[in-house]
Amino acid sequence: MPAEVTREEFAALEREVEGEKMVTRHILEQTRRNSDDLAAIKFRLDRVEGKVDALDRKIDAKIDGLDRKIDAKIDSLDRKFDAKIDGLAKSLPGIVGDAMREVLRERDRKS
Repeated sequence: MPAEVTREEFAALEREVEGEKMVTRHILEQTRRNSDDLAAIKFRLDRVEGKVDALDRKIDAKIDGLDRKIDAKIDSLDRKFDAKIDGLAKSLPGIVGDAMREVLRERDRKS
């Protein structure tokens, strides 16, 4: 059998319920604000990630371009070096022959 509730007990219970409602409203408001903040942070992070990805692609493209330029320069230097060596190899017998003839002429003059 239920006991009767006095007016004071009912008022105290009513104040307690109102207090719990206030706490619940406060928690819901803070949750909404935090959700908004988190959504803004996520949006900004997505933008930053997009910018970083674009920058990464640009850096990769520049590095690839530099690699190609360096490879082209090395190839060009290799060809020039090979041409110089070939020219020297073709000229060397004539240079040595001329030097030998000069040495022999000097020797003959002295004798």
